Amino acid sequence: MRALLRRGHSDVNRRAAIGLAATLAVFAVPLRGAFGDIGGAMEEGFMLVFPERVLAGDVPNRDFLHLYGPASLWTLALAFSVFGARIAVERTVGAAQLLGVVLAVRSWTRPWGEATAAGCGAIAAVFALTPIGLVALPWMGAMALLLWGTLLVTRSAEGDASSPARLAGGGGCLVGLALCYRPDLALAVGLVAAVTWRAVAPRRRAVATGLLAGVVPILVHVAIAGPRPSIDGMFVDPVFRLRAGRHLPVPPSSDVLDGYLQRIAELDVLDWPAPLTVPVQIRVWFFAVVVATFLAIAAAVLAARRADRSPLGRVRAQRLAVLAALSAGVLPQAVQRPDSTHLAWVSALTIAMAPVAIAELLQSTRARDTRVSLPAGFAVVALAAVLAFPAFTLRPYAELARQTLGRGRTAIAVEHSGRTFYVGRADVAVAVEALAPLVERQTESGDRLFVGPADLTRTAYVDSWLYHLFPDLDPATRYIEMDPGIADREGSGLDGDLASADVALLTATWDDWVEPNASVERGDDAAARVLAERFCLVAEQSGVALYRKCA
Repeated sequence: MRALLRRGHSDVNRRAAIGLAATLAVFAVPLRGAFGDIGGAMEEGFMLVFPERVLAGDVPNRDFLHLYGPASLWTLALAFSVFGARIAVERTVGAAQLLGVVLAVRSWTRPWGEATAAGCGAIAAVFALTPIGLVALPWMGAMALLLWGTLLVTRSAEGDASSPARLAGGGGCLVGLALCYRPDLALAVGLVAAVTWRAVAPRRRAVATGLLAGVVPILVHVAIAGPRPSIDGMFVDPVFRLRAGRHLPVPPSSDVLDGYLQRIAELDVLDWPAPLTVPVQIRVWFFAVVVATFLAIAAAVLAARRADRSPLGRVRAQRLAVLAALSAGVLPQAVQRPDSTHLAWVSALTIAMAPVAIAELLQSTRARDTRVSLPAGFAVVALAAVLAFPAFTLRPYAELARQTLGRGRTAIAVEHSGRTFYVGRADVAVAVEALAPLVERQTESGDRLFVGPADLTRTAYVDSWLYHLFPDLDPATRYIEMDPGIADREGSGLDGDLASADVALLTATWDDWVEPNASVERGDDAAARVLAERFCLVAEQSGVALYRKCA
């Protein structure tokens, strides 16, 4: 008997190891390509610059605009203080965040078998890696913490859990830390609390204690930055001021790509066959995310009503309930701006776990055998990836895989002061490398640099990465990230920031930004008047202009 038990455990461990290796392989294949891929001009730019400002003593929300919680900046600041402020370090942190999401999805789905867990983890890897590469944005860091935290809390209520109080407390702490990354995940946290309220009743105090410990950092931040700047930066700006200039049509248009960044992404780099046009793929993808959310809810309801009261059945039912709550809680992220990035962020959870939800629904009808229902669930998701929206799943994944092999690389490295950034336009790279020595001749260490769009009345986007190349110069503005309705609104202080600068680098790269929202509207012209009255043009090349303050 003992020999049989040992053999059984050995088989389980072997299957688990094979499943984990398969998931890691899918994650690892495009990784080298992603490290050298084109970066997000503003998003990756500010995730390189903000942590350095933190190390210099600046406080998010108070000293510079930051629309999320401060925890991601503290994490990167710690990494930079140890390994240096380099793009490779930032992308390593980003890769760790994505891997955290992938492994969490795999762990969530293990009650349905190791093969199922490996498949769901692989789907999550494709969605996690493809929207914006390895940029260490707060969303994926928050999602990794939220998924692991809620998993620990859920595990504490499962009968085979050891040290359930510790699991509950640790899970609550991770959930609290997730809120320090993205406070807007409070909806998802509230829904999870509602569906787990009864299951974790004996350990509610442990969960609450852990949650309080996890949110302490953001309370400390509010005390340092001040209540008003914190509320403005994390709630008023992103929810009220920004929404009109970033919102896209719901559902997405079927005849044109609504998001400007998608239109310039050259989606036809690979001749990828697809029965649907690219705009229709986005539209179908949006509906797929919504449907997957409702499938998760339906599966959770049916699993709770099912007569199966075996230990495994109860575990699956509880996990489906939490999955449904998480899916519903993150759905607003896809609805408020349904472009490829936000849809992929949500899909890494909702669609990655859809095979399990579909299998549970099939079991509640005719296909009661998981040997039938689980493959059917994966078949549905695979067909969607291959036929419905491959331009945003298989195509970018294949591109990164090719770049891993040294083929098809399109990124151009711009280097200055021992720092590197990857851009997609050769003319911009040549212009910046030509103007960088002029910036050095016009400034001294500690001088102030202003980076902005050529048209300062429309702050739809900005090349924040330029600050990263000049570490000896201080940003002259709190709007290192620029957004419509915020930096260009009357009374924003952008004109005073520009007036305090010694030099300014303005780029026309994004001047033709057009989206079906308020970002096309012109804002306050005070900063443009300051530029015209107080600054002189030093040099211009390929739409990149260097100005210095006139004598």
